[in-house]
Amino acid sequence: MSGAAYRRLVVEADGGSRGNPGVAGYGALVRDPQTGAVLARRAAPLGMASNNVAEYTGLIVGLEAAAALAPGASIEARLDSKLVVEQMSGRWKIKQEDMRRLALQARDVVRGIEAAGGQVRFTWVPREENTDADALSNDAMDGKTVVWDAQARDLSGERRVAPPDLGSPTRIILVRHGVTPFTVDGRLDGRGGADPSLTAEGRAQAAAAGRGVAELVDPGETVVLTSALARAKETGRAVADALGVDPVEDCDWDEQGFGDWDGVAMRDLMAERPEELRRFRDDPTHARPGGESHEDLTTRVLAAYRRAVERGGTVVIATHRKPIMVVLAEVLGLAHDKIWVLATAPASLTAVQVWQDGTVNVAFVNRTAHLDSTHR
Repeated sequence: MSGAAYRRLVVEADGGSRGNPGVAGYGALVRDPQTGAVLARRAAPLGMASNNVAEYTGLIVGLEAAAALAPGASIEARLDSKLVVEQMSGRWKIKQEDMRRLALQARDVVRGIEAAGGQVRFTWVPREENTDADALSNDAMDGKTVVWDAQARDLSGERRVAPPDLGSPTRIILVRHGVTPFTVDGRLDGRGGADPSLTAEGRAQAAAAGRGVAELVDPGETVVLTSALARAKETGRAVADALGVDPVEDCDWDEQGFGDWDGVAMRDLMAERPEELRRFRDDPTHARPGGESHEDLTTRVLAAYRRAVERGGTVVIATHRKPIMVVLAEVLGLAHDKIWVLATAPASLTAVQVWQDGTVNVAFVNRTAHLDSTHR
């Protein structure tokens, strides 16, 4: 895969110092958020330095590695240093001279990425979600240097392309929940809202979805995940019962939070507030009061998607329309203004396959043949 093929990249960076200041080192990696595959690793000792200097250096090296891989990509930089994230986001002042110098260096790298048509945003993550970068920084503090790329160059300067992965892929089967009273009435229904249960028709659809999934998978190699919302849990339970397994709840698969619009009928929004509705649909950074933006939704759903891919085997996920759209948009490389062309009917099945080398294909979308026997 060429660098130009990566529309989005994640940089995970960390640094540490044993003594602060003391023996220091940094670690960084570049990951494909679509598959979770690591594309580059960097680590090196820094001699005597502070934690903050090590963390900034890890960020700089990670951004440089991502820029070399795909200069025009949209990059999310994840660090467990609140200080670095807030300073790089422009919300906190930088007082120490050594940190100010490194922050300027990091901003130079960011400007280069932006000049190539890309963008960088900074995200704080808990330490337990940054363990790979932390491990690299500890290797660096132990004196190790790591420079690794998924597609390295040999001494002649030619790129060595790894052989294709011919092993078994991870299969992700996304199941949209059956209908609820809100679905039938065309009302928005997100996390934090009324959380209605399935109707009788919805329960019949969920049972049919379970039968449809059972025809596709080996129960002995299958995990069933559900969102934390009632309609998805009920649908996931029906699928799990058909497979003879227990479902596992993951709230990152919840529907988008619609805030003050939760429970409002789309027909009313279209008639009475068309401009606000258009902004909500078209601007991925816009959130309703008390709700989430599409970017917020994308961040948590793709984190859940990566975890599902890392499980291996077959993972069946009972979820909602917009999370399914997020996964398909990521896999297919669709811009935000194109995601609305994706159809995902209630209780429909969508399948994605992911190989360890990062190859992805969409096996099918919006499969509803299993619903023919239900009264829809």
